[in-house]
Amino acid sequence: MMMTTLSFASGSVGNKHCCLEFPSLYFVEVFLAGKLLRSSYRRGYGFWLDDPKFPRIKSRNRFCVTAKVKKWRKHDYPWADDMDPNIKSGHLTHLSNFKPLIEKPKPVTLPFEKPLVDLEKKIIEIRNLADETGLDFSDQIGILKNKYQMVLKDLYTHLTPVQRLSIARHPNRPTVLDHILNITDKWVELHGDRAGYDDPAIVTGIGSIEGKSYMFIGNQKGRNTKENISRNFATSTSHGYRKALRMMKYADHHGLPVLTLVDTPGAFADPKSEELGQGDAIAQNIKTMLALKVPSVTVITGEGGSGGALAISCSNKIFMMENSVLYVASPEACAAILWKSSQAAPKATEKLRITAQEHYRLKIADGIIPEPLGGAHADPVWTSQQIKSAIIQAMKELSSMSTEELLHHRMLKYRHIGSFQEGVPIDPQRKRKMKPSQTSIPKAGDIHLEMEKLKQDADKELTNAFISMGLQEKLESLKLELSKAPKGSPNQPLSGNLKEKADKIMQEFKQNLSKPGSYMGLKQKLEKLDMVNKLMDQKKKSEELKSEINNKIPSETKAKLKQLKDSWDNAISNGAPMDRDLTEKLERIKAELYHILKSANLEVIGVAKRTAAAPPAEAREKVQRLKEEMNGEIERAIEMEGLQGKIEELNAKMAGGLNLEEVEKVEAEIKDKIVEALEASGLKEKVKSLRMEVASSMAAGAESHSCR
Repeated sequence: MMMTTLSFASGSVGNKHCCLEFPSLYFVEVFLAGKLLRSSYRRGYGFWLDDPKFPRIKSRNRFCVTAKVKKWRKHDYPWADDMDPNIKSGHLTHLSNFKPLIEKPKPVTLPFEKPLVDLEKKIIEIRNLADETGLDFSDQIGILKNKYQMVLKDLYTHLTPVQRLSIARHPNRPTVLDHILNITDKWVELHGDRAGYDDPAIVTGIGSIEGKSYMFIGNQKGRNTKENISRNFATSTSHGYRKALRMMKYADHHGLPVLTLVDTPGAFADPKSEELGQGDAIAQNIKTMLALKVPSVTVITGEGGSGGALAISCSNKIFMMENSVLYVASPEACAAILWKSSQAAPKATEKLRITAQEHYRLKIADGIIPEPLGGAHADPVWTSQQIKSAIIQAMKELSSMSTEELLHHRMLKYRHIGSFQEGVPIDPQRKRKMKPSQTSIPKAGDIHLEMEKLKQDADKELTNAFISMGLQEKLESLKLELSKAPKGSPNQPLSGNLKEKADKIMQEFKQNLSKPGSYMGLKQKLEKLDMVNKLMDQKKKSEELKSEINNKIPSETKAKLKQLKDSWDNAISNGAPMDRDLTEKLERIKAELYHILKSANLEVIGVAKRTAAAPPAEAREKVQRLKEEMNGEIERAIEMEGLQGKIEELNAKMAGGLNLEEVEKVEAEIKDKIVEALEASGLKEKVKSLRMEVASSMAAGAESHSCR
């Protein structure tokens, strides 16, 4: 059986004329196959040319021609039959496949919104009770509604970076096309990159706001699973970026300001996109966008991830929604790189500084667009109007600039991002695991100030945590009961009822705090405070033990120890080895101390010997350089003073058996000349200074190795 296609055929059947469309012709040589084919078509619509009602054309080869009349399928894209030619407002719905959802999206509750869910359940329960009993509970419902608004305000005014990230990724958050259709008077979507296909992850088109046309470019997420799959979860391929590049050049040529709306986790990372030049497409977009001669404004509506966001966000002005995020790598990817596990994503979120508030502080974002309480999905239309106001104000400022001023303004914006340091010498050899210098060690006063600041920050975050957990009212109620309780001693335990309430609040607080990814900053501060408190307790115990031991040691022994220490320091400063007398004194003092501590009921676990600390490497290098310099000065003095002849004369006289007095006289004369030369060169002061430096470093080393 063979098949071909016909577009049109006409002829006469019986006494009737007909005009038929033949999409397919089947040439059937087997009679049984023809019967099967006819029976299958009779179940549908159309008719057969070899139907019994019409004359049958027979042939020797049993050749039959069959055709099916195909019903015309009407489509409404891109043109509509009832299009109004006089349309003046509203978007052109017949030019877009983006239609309102038939079913409303299901509400999604974020983890930190649990107190709101509990209040909603209570309101619903009271309403159902009112409907069943017929009683008036309007006052109770009003109180709960006011409480709901208070909790909602407390939650959304004390959001952590992790919570803001979850809001930016909320499945019901308004998409880019939602915002475009809300803020434009007319909107026509443009498709294709003229080099491959139309990437649905990036939408482009021309829209008008208050009578002025703009070129819109944005990342489009889906509103449900089906749309997300078709839009590839707003992760664009190289074709999407080339489509955006084509529209940028089009806007630059026709003088249309460029508006970009960013909401993407990043570019689509698959081998095919890389083969088609994903990186090159992003680089070309950045290069072109920085050189646009028309004003450009970017709004981060959700999440802006890596180069996928950067490819359409190099504008004169960058605005961020209040709960949007912008990052060079997703927290999950950052955690997998640094901590080898995506479970550390909350920790990475805290460290990356991805929120709008951080970017505004770092002067990356030029402004923050407010969102309603509950996030942009709580009131999408109001949110879109805030975006519209920010765009109009920014465009009004940028439109007054000339082309040169626009380019200079854009250049200055990106040149001022970040910080660098000049004029500071850098050691070419990077040193690792170096002991911190004494100058870098913070002073006791600085540590005290840092501790006070840490306590204040921890108190603020504790308050915010109690509010976000919905425990603030319980805590205030407990404080009120404590104030009403009879006054007693400060160490008096709480009554049974109050203790039970306090334990319940603390148990709920610890349970919420222990959840992975929650309150990471507060956890770190509490861990630091706990560690510092432990160290302070150890220091306090050490000071008490030291004071107790000092009180047990007699004053005579202390005097001997001081005298021995002075002798030790003198020996080190002079570079002389410890003599036998000093060693014996040290052993006697050690035995005396051992008996004193034992008599004071203190157990001596062990005695560590104090090892003589060697001079540091830097000091040894200085000594070697000074030694070489001294040898050079001595040789120079011998040449200048003409002492070489006297030295040879002295050697000859010593070999000839001259008496000792004459030898000592010649030696003293030579030494005096050399000493005078060294004093004139300033080496004496250098030797003295170096000796003090070596002595101090060795004493410090000996102290660090002393027995504890």
